[in-house]
Amino acid sequence: MLLDTASLYFRAYFGVPESVKAPDGTPVNAVRGLLEFITRLVQDHRPDDLVACMDADWRPQWRVDLIPSYKAHRVAEEVPAGPDVEETPDTLSPQVPVIEDVLDALGIARVGVPAYEADDVIGTYTARAAGPVDIITGDRDLFQLVDDARGVRVLYPLKGVGSLQVTDEALLREKYGVDGPGYADLALLRGDPSDGLPGVPGIGEKTAAKLLDAFGDLAGIMAAVDDPAARLTPSQRKRLDEARPYLAVAPKVVRVADDVPLPDVEVALPREPRDPAALDELARRWGLGGPLGRLLSTLQG
Repeated sequence: MLLDTASLYFRAYFGVPESVKAPDGTPVNAVRGLLEFITRLVQDHRPDDLVACMDADWRPQWRVDLIPSYKAHRVAEEVPAGPDVEETPDTLSPQVPVIEDVLDALGIARVGVPAYEADDVIGTYTARAAGPVDIITGDRDLFQLVDDARGVRVLYPLKGVGSLQVTDEALLREKYGVDGPGYADLALLRGDPSDGLPGVPGIGEKTAAKLLDAFGDLAGIMAAVDDPAARLTPSQRKRLDEARPYLAVAPKVVRVADDVPLPDVEVALPREPRDPAALDELARRWGLGGPLGRLLSTLQG
């Protein structure tokens, strides 16, 4: 089980009232919410291995070099040596180090790799996995990893994590008309304002799905642009032709990496906390006794 940790703690932050605070008055709604999420996921799915995948770099320079608008609207502060500071709610940022400390004390593997996003860490673990993989994320970009033959699915939270959309190839075909790899091509053609990806002007999700159905993949679509006999409307041909510079680089930006240099860490689901004393201190300082108690009893079960 691979957690897109930032996606989940953002959801926890907005799903749990900010009135949930530590004894000193600091909001801990994201921390508590994430712990409750993990408890529910372990209860419901009993994974053998669990990795909290982190954004060591939420906007890698190699992606920005290819598409400068990539996530540009989310930059709160530019850092010349990188990574830039992402715009996050004032009361969420201080909770992230607490989340990291709690995961470390629990012994839940926490993996982020410099110059890569959590998506890339997830993509690499997925590529290396010998057995089935459940990816927990509120980010549709990871639908590209869905692969029924390998047992890779995305569990997409609809409300909390009690209600998860089980995303497999059948659901992708029903909702988007594509399979897992086809979802990346669909996303780059359609564009994604939340990631600063312009897409191809005039090519929305439905048109992109029809083009992929007709021509197979992005390479097939671009071959059709060069083939006067291919069944493209004049406006589609013109727009795709004009978008060649974008379409030449977009696949590398949109597709998650599967060759990240992962650290050698223990990923087995812990039964006992790695550092009970540190965990007790974190529980006391941040008022996390209830959610941590529930998670520990679930891990031991």
